[in-house]
Amino acid sequence: MQDHRRGASSETDQDRTEVLDVAIIGSGFGGLGMAISLLQAGTTNIAVLEKDDGVGGTWRENTYPGAACDVPSHLYSYSFHRFDWSRRYPPQAEILQYIESVVSTFGLAPYLRFGTEVRAAAWDEAQAWWTLTLGGGEQLRARVVVSAVGQLNRPAYPDLEGRDRFQGASWHSARWDHDHDLTGQRVAVIGTGASAIQFVPEVAKDAAAVHVFQRSAPYIIPKPDRPYQGLERALYQRVPLAEKLDRASIFLRGELLTSAILGSRSARANVEKMWRAFLDEEITDPELHAACEPDYVLGCKRILFSNDWYATLARPHVELVTDAVTGLTPSSVVTADGREREVDVVVYGTGFQATGFLQPMQVTGRDGRDLHEAWAEGAEAYRGLAVHGFPNLFVLYGPNTNLGGNSILFMLEAQIRYIQQALDQMAGLDLVALDVRDDAQDDFRTWVDATSHDTAWESGCHSWYTTGGRNTNNWPALTYKYGRLVKTFDLFDYDARPRPVAVPETVAASGASGPTAGGTR
Repeated sequence: MQDHRRGASSETDQDRTEVLDVAIIGSGFGGLGMAISLLQAGTTNIAVLEKDDGVGGTWRENTYPGAACDVPSHLYSYSFHRFDWSRRYPPQAEILQYIESVVSTFGLAPYLRFGTEVRAAAWDEAQAWWTLTLGGGEQLRARVVVSAVGQLNRPAYPDLEGRDRFQGASWHSARWDHDHDLTGQRVAVIGTGASAIQFVPEVAKDAAAVHVFQRSAPYIIPKPDRPYQGLERALYQRVPLAEKLDRASIFLRGELLTSAILGSRSARANVEKMWRAFLDEEITDPELHAACEPDYVLGCKRILFSNDWYATLARPHVELVTDAVTGLTPSSVVTADGREREVDVVVYGTGFQATGFLQPMQVTGRDGRDLHEAWAEGAEAYRGLAVHGFPNLFVLYGPNTNLGGNSILFMLEAQIRYIQQALDQMAGLDLVALDVRDDAQDDFRTWVDATSHDTAWESGCHSWYTTGGRNTNNWPALTYKYGRLVKTFDLFDYDARPRPVAVPETVAASGASGPTAGGTR
């Protein structure tokens, strides 16, 4: 590819703008995996654009006490990069260490650009490339853009009256203030989602009082976590087959949990039995027990794993509050019953803006089409990967590719292989643009909608899995079926644009006409 950054002094700034073959936005598991695939295929004119100062994505940003994954280590890792995990379920710091080992092992450092936030992306139809506008106003161009920004990266704050007037310390769980000592503090925790389930037990160890404000009770089942013993670690390191078998076992158990969410009555009954037995064992107080019982179908919201959540709620200095929070004063949290609880710290465990894919980045496709306007009634993408009207843009962990019971790393690897096939075909057939066909995307959306009707996600509760009651985030089938679906890239699902045939200079100069000068008539 021609280096557009060099040339005569008369060239314009536009001519000097860098042109990449592929720009990857985000350096979490998806972005790094995509970079590895490209480099192994021989594509080196790439860059991984990262807004923060290091790799890791959500595992770099979420450092709250107790942060860990609820998928076992051997499956929450790339199939092609093994690691000496210390325990069954990986803690945040160890996952970040794993990700950094990936960068080192595969030589990704030269392709990483930190502190590089992409504010806007605009498709240039004439040139068949994307113009990316960065945080400082500078621009670069890319023939292909792969978004790997994830879904769990923009904290969601509740719209509460007086939130900005609270004079104590406050922060979102994804922006934890480690400089603030919670020892002896009165702490309010708003939200009981996946993050709160992990950090509340840690906070309760030191705080004088913890008030947990719950909108709806989660389903909690035990987390069979433990450290790996020396012999186990040695076995997994020296016998790759042992780890592969464990990966397969974890995957199959994840499929059983997924089937409970998808509508299998027997599978759902088994998970409910496990949850009920755990709750009955841990909570004996009738009033607290009732407050811990969800009022929605199992799986409609995320099923959570914890060994100490219920035990923490039963501690004398921890209060579970089910009255709705109506606002904050400078020193307290106010609930619907009019009661004010004086606190020193407020921690928001209120999750993320997960349904606003790619926001706040402005993405403009063909004919000035705005991606977020196109998604105003809910995000959609063909197989979760491509959007009609936005050529040469691929999305990792996009709409309808989140999972409720298995490892997202399986999904990402399948998506990366699909995108790599698409790029290989573009190179082999000398194509400059691929735009997924509107009818192909419509057919996929219709299938997703029909398949989602019988799942727990569309059973009536409110969760980040849905937009207007429609499933926009989750894959509505068993996980292995997604791998089969995207196993082979099908060019017939796309409108392909070949590279224009160059006109020979001698013919062009003579003003000749006909097929040799201008192609077919």
